Amino acid sequence: MGRTSGASAPDAAATAEDVQAALAELASPERAAGSARFFKTGPGEYGEGDEFIGVTVPATRTVVARFAALPQPEVERLLASGVHEHRLAGLLIMVRRFQVAGRARTRDDAVRRDLHVAYLDAVRSGHVDNWDLVDCSAEWLVGEVLVDAGRGDDPLLDRLAASASLWERRVAVLATFAFIKAGDAAPTLRLAARLLDDREDLMHKAVGWMLREVGKRVGRAELTAFLDEYAPRMPRTMLSYATEHLSPEERLAYRAMRRVR
Repeated sequence: MGRTSGASAPDAAATAEDVQAALAELASPERAAGSARFFKTGPGEYGEGDEFIGVTVPATRTVVARFAALPQPEVERLLASGVHEHRLAGLLIMVRRFQVAGRARTRDDAVRRDLHVAYLDAVRSGHVDNWDLVDCSAEWLVGEVLVDAGRGDDPLLDRLAASASLWERRVAVLATFAFIKAGDAAPTLRLAARLLDDREDLMHKAVGWMLREVGKRVGRAELTAFLDEYAPRMPRTMLSYATEHLSPEERLAYRAMRRVR
């Protein structure tokens, strides 16, 4: 058995049970019930069957800071847990380790590659299975790896975007945030065009969000050129998110293009 959360031994010798115990100390049944509703865990909903113990994200991050050196096999045990907060903690540990390995004085590309591979395994195994889990991890554990390699046209993004899994498709789109921050809108625009007919509202929100970020961080012209071509085909939610920072007149004009279709 792992030590209790109050143990003083280095976290490099800790176990998944130690992290779970630390999270349990911060849990709230009332918050758990609210999270279950918020993340749509009912029958037929996108988070069906997910289990929450009621730990806030800031509280989860305090636990992650204590267990930043948790061995990767133990992290993978967290990712395999049926409890949402356990999986979130595992992903945040991986992201934290990835970011540390990218610092100039501690650069370790082998560690970053290993975390990238482990993350893709977790995604394909169905352990990264809600929007918050994707959104806290894909930008770094997929996107930054591809940015570093100069691989905006990597077929990995297209394979993920073509997946039958909602979460793999969302990983593809959120991974392009790293390219947007590097000033490259091309991967986002490529995936956005191929996902116009996606049937999931969570994908409409993700694509619209990334298009909005293109307009904010790369260039307004890149966004409006995309909208001029594709607004008539864009789902209502996607278009609303994408045009959020345009003027009211521009938003109305793009909405009118959609109605005319």
